[in-house]
Amino acid sequence: MQDLLKSSNKKITIEEIQKKVAEHYNIRITDMHSPRRSRSVARPRQIAMYLAKSITSRSLPEIGRKFGGRDHTTVMHAVKKIEELKLQDISFNEDIELLKRLIDS
Repeated sequence: MQDLLKSSNKKITIEEIQKKVAEHYNIRITDMHSPRRSRSVARPRQIAMYLAKSITSRSLPEIGRKFGGRDHTTVMHAVKKIEELKLQDISFNEDIELLKRLIDS
């Protein structure tokens, strides 16, 4: 029971989320901040934005700033896109849940 309480008290940062997502998708953390839009970089970035919004209590503008100064609407789009993909693709949803567990541990 104490282990459950400890993990819920742990403050997770956007930087930690970026690090775990970058490791998982085998991209550099700097790619999270870069203007590159190739899917191999953009999708993990969107996933990290989605996780930042769902796990942390940070605002959309604050999350955007941590991803290379992106606008809050970009973060909103990323969250919406990932939510849609989770509903459409079971394996994608499982991948997101795995990332959440990795971040939480």
